[in-house]
Order: sequence, then C-alpha cells, then structure tokens
Amino acid sequence: MTNIDFKAEVEARKTDLLADLFSLLAINSERDDSQATAETPFGSGPVAALKQFLSLAERDGYATKNVDNYAGHFTYGDDLPDEAQVLGIFAHMDVVPAGTGWNSNPYEPEIRDGKIYARGSSDDKGPTMACYYGLKILKELNLPLTKKIRFIVGTDEESGWGDMAYYFKHVGLPEPDFGFSPDAEFPIINGEKGNITEYLHFSGENNGRVHLHEFSGGLRENMVPESATAVISGDLVDLNAKLETFIKTYATKHIRFDIENGIENRKIVTLHGRSAHGAMPEKGVNGATYLAKFLDEIGVESAFTKIAGTLVFEDHAGKKLGLAFEDAKMGALSMNAGVFKFDEHSSDNTIALNFRYPQGTDSDRIYAVLTKLSGVAKVTKSAHEHLPHYVPMTDELVSTLLSVYEKQTGLKGHEQIIGGGTFGRLLKRGVAFGAMFPGDIDTMHQANEFIPVDVLLRAAAIYAEAIYELAK
Repeated sequence: MTNIDFKAEVEARKTDLLADLFSLLAINSERDDSQATAETPFGSGPVAALKQFLSLAERDGYATKNVDNYAGHFTYGDDLPDEAQVLGIFAHMDVVPAGTGWNSNPYEPEIRDGKIYARGSSDDKGPTMACYYGLKILKELNLPLTKKIRFIVGTDEESGWGDMAYYFKHVGLPEPDFGFSPDAEFPIINGEKGNITEYLHFSGENNGRVHLHEFSGGLRENMVPESATAVISGDLVDLNAKLETFIKTYATKHIRFDIENGIENRKIVTLHGRSAHGAMPEKGVNGATYLAKFLDEIGVESAFTKIAGTLVFEDHAGKKLGLAFEDAKMGALSMNAGVFKFDEHSSDNTIALNFRYPQGTDSDRIYAVLTKLSGVAKVTKSAHEHLPHYVPMTDELVSTLLSVYEKQTGLKGHEQIIGGGTFGRLLKRGVAFGAMFPGDIDTMHQANEFIPVDVLLRAAAIYAEAIYELAK
C-alpha cells in the first residue's frame, strides 16, 4: 500500500468538501411522480441534484455524461487503453421523503455539535461526496492507475431503481468489471438479502359498531410509517379515554395521538410512532399497525385492520403470517409494513409489505402464503425485485477493501450481510463499502438525519486509499 497520508489530504480539502456537499443537500431530491415528465422522469428534484453533481465533476475537469436525466457518470482514466478494466462506483442523489419531526429544515443543511443535519446527509449525498473527494485526491496528486474509473450517480435508488435500468440500457457502455457503492457501512457489505414488496388487496367493506371511512399511513415501502390517520364514525363514546389507555399500554413505544372533528360526526384520529429504515423495521414504531390495532379493539370490523393490527402488528419476522425463515449465512427474513391505503368506497385498498429475504426462500413462497390469508381479495408483487446477492471473502475486491479499512482504522475487518439494498448489487462483483462505522448511530430514513463531520472525513480518506488500491 502507498505511504501517502490520505487523512491529511482530506483535511486540506475539508472546507471545499463541505461546501460541495451543502450544495447538494440544499436540493430537495425526493421522488415526485406528480412532476414526472420526459425531462424529469422522477420529478424535478432528483434531476436538479444530478445536474448539480455533474457540474461539480465538470468543474474539476472530468468528462461527464447525463443519460436523459435518469442517471449520469463521469470518467477518469480515459487515456488508458480500451482494454483496461473499469472500476465502477455507484451512488445516488435521490432521498426518501423528509417527513415530520425535524428540529431544523431538512433542506437547509446545518452543522450542530459536529454533525451535519439534512435529509440525505448519511443516505447518500454525504458518503457520495466523501467518495468523490477520495477520487479527487488521486486525480490532484496525479497518482498512476492502470484501471479506469466510472463514477455513476442515480436518481431512483430509494424507489424502483428505474434509473439504473434505464442507464444500463441507454448508456452505450459495458458494465464496469467490478465496483462498490458508498451507501451502507464499514467494514464492508458483501451480501444483501433479496427484496420484494407484495401488496395485500382488500375491499372497503366494514360494518362494526365503529365504521372506518378512510385510513392512510406510510410514505414509502422502505420506511417504517411514522404516523397513520383514520376517519371513523359510530360508537365513539369515550374515544379520548380509550386512546389514552391504549397509549399507556404501549408507553415504552412513546406513541402519541391527535383527534380532530370531521364532517357528519366523524372523528379524525392520527397516531404517531417513529420512522426507521424498512430494512430494520424493529428500530421504528409502526404508527399504522398501532392505529389499526386500536381500531380493531374499539369495534372496527374489517379484514384490513384485523390483519394490520394483529398479524402484522409488532412482527418484523413474519412469524404470525407463517413466513419466518432463516439462513445460516444470510440471516432471517424481515418484513416492513410500509404503506397503508383504505377508502370505504374503493374496491382496491392495500397494505404494502416489504420483505428482505435470505437465500433458501423466495418471493413465490411468500406470495403463496399471503394468498391464503382470510379477507384478502388478492395479492400482487412489485414489478421490481432484487434476488439475494453475495460476493465471497476470497474475491480480491473484498479482501482489498477490508485491508484498507483495517490499515486506516486499526480494526479487524469482517464480512456483513444486510437486509438493505444498495447499488453494490448491480454488479456480480459489487459490494457496499461505508460510510457508517461500527457503533455509529444510524439515522437513515429518519427525522433529524445526520452524519458527523469527522465520520465524513475519515470515510473520504478510506475511499481515497481504497480506490487507489483497486485501480493502481
């Protein structure tokens, strides 16, 4: 390995790195299908962030390519022979919805107590810029490389990955030979579970002593719903007292509620939980399932609330549904009930269940079990599915990245397999690498998302050396 002090090189560029990162964090790049056009396939925000990122690369002298505002890349090493291998680096500019509960504007980044607070600070704009500056250091030091580098940035990682599907189909270049995504944690993520969302469909029929008119909860399938709202009528005597008792029963979950008056003696009840990443639903408090349980207890008779409030309630492994499964290497299946939609006048009400499943089971088995649930009209699958992915420890990509991590941190590297899905799985020889360190607080997909400045700088130094070792 080289003796260059990459940490010192990063520190010398700290001010510029933070300025460039803030220029990206200030852009609300949530997917917005209401703004989708031929020019803005996932809304105007993701496009704006993509263009800003590519403009930074152009400023620094890279050759860039924007593939119809779906994704883009810049290249380094164009002077190398055509047959030179290509190292791919995959990142993304889109973010999940900010939601509520922030102590500051999620799109006005600020540093408090050494932490950068903003939506996208840790997922994935912060790690992206740490990696970008890692490569920038190699370029400015003019270190000799034998492999080309293609830094690819998408705009739909948090949804259906339509950006990468379009990119690979239209970019006119072969896939990189190997690569990594700075969109997870250290020491490495060399395995990822399969990922599928399956939708339970219900009629609007319900005829209990409490009538459910509407129910909504959740922003994205890969987020734990932080809150849910129901419109109800009927036997609502002592509704406030019943809610107070319910809240006290689950006091350790820190849930809370609001009640408003609606039309025609209806009540609008909102229950607030806590959001979390859908790959780790146990870290959140699913406001939708708690509200469904409450409604089930006070007299709503609906398959929608029965399943949400009993079979799905507080079960992140699918045990009550009969879906629990565990693989010795890849771990256990997990389930996140992410989006709930109900209208009494609709014949197609849905609960979206997002599954992260290990090798040894599959989406068809999950589907077969779900179709047998009483009260479910039908089950459908999302169009996009990720199959389980694994790159062995013996692969030079994995061993090189771990050796860099060990050198820079003094910590022992080891393999990790997660339920989350990253762009690392786009390549057969692809992994995720950083930027969270062991013991760091994970605030991805949560209110008050942050990344510590020192973590950002440590990661940038690791990325610089890692890219050099992989491409030298």
